[in-house]
Amino acid sequence: MLSHIVHVLSDPTDGTPLRFEDGESRLVSESGHSYDVAKQGYVTLAGGAGLKHDGDDLDMVRSREAFLSHGHFAPFVEAVTAAVQDVVEAAGLPEDRDPVIVEVGAGTGYYLAHTLDSITGAVGVGLDISQPAAKHLAKCHDRVGAVIADVWERLPFQDDSVDAISVVFAPRNPAEFRRILAPGGEVVVLTPQAGHLKELREPLGLLDVEPGKVERMLEQAEGYLEPVGEPEIVEFTMRLDKAAITDQIGMSPSARHIDAATLEERLANLPQSMDITAVARLDRLRPVR
Repeated sequence: MLSHIVHVLSDPTDGTPLRFEDGESRLVSESGHSYDVAKQGYVTLAGGAGLKHDGDDLDMVRSREAFLSHGHFAPFVEAVTAAVQDVVEAAGLPEDRDPVIVEVGAGTGYYLAHTLDSITGAVGVGLDISQPAAKHLAKCHDRVGAVIADVWERLPFQDDSVDAISVVFAPRNPAEFRRILAPGGEVVVLTPQAGHLKELREPLGLLDVEPGKVERMLEQAEGYLEPVGEPEIVEFTMRLDKAAITDQIGMSPSARHIDAATLEERLANLPQSMDITAVARLDRLRPVR
């Protein structure tokens, strides 16, 4: 619900605070800009140029919801939740202040909802550029507010207002992350590693994990964010049938690069079920002050 998180939101154009008007049907900034709240409960906060991308379409969002709801990525979810818990506990927040957790590229809100269930009183903001995703985000948890925004632009949050940011296989904006993190706040980043879904890449012609993803992330963060502690490698094996494999491909960037007929033909040649490797690296980053 947006009412839980309006106090940390800001006008994406000029950064002034937002407030509700006309009940909770729109958000208005001190500078007079107005943003309508969709009937599904989310709000689009984009600057004057608007959104440059559409993000995941409805089919990709449905595939993501189906795949994650079966618990195939449970070790990833648990690792992210545990890291965010550690961040919030270490921050030593006053007892009368609810922790604010933002997930960037939150998709259907599966990770964020699990994290909120594990942190008493925490409120969450699911940020995504996709309208179909935002509709899921708005109803994923009663303490989540759903916001459509572009991570590459000014983020619609007030300075020093967020206690933890999670980024799961999604883009990052180090300069903006530093600006919006409160003292003691950190970013938790999960990045796929070489070998992730390796059993599917050759038979299905999937895009491979770019080499040096983490190294580029740290290079881009230099001057804004710095590592905290040692990274954690999360690796496990999933037993997936063809339906789950189809959902996994459907929720990934490969869905945009393989036409449906070709993918169906390649899937037909796979066994009924397969053991598939999942591997990612979890990093924690804090602002350089």
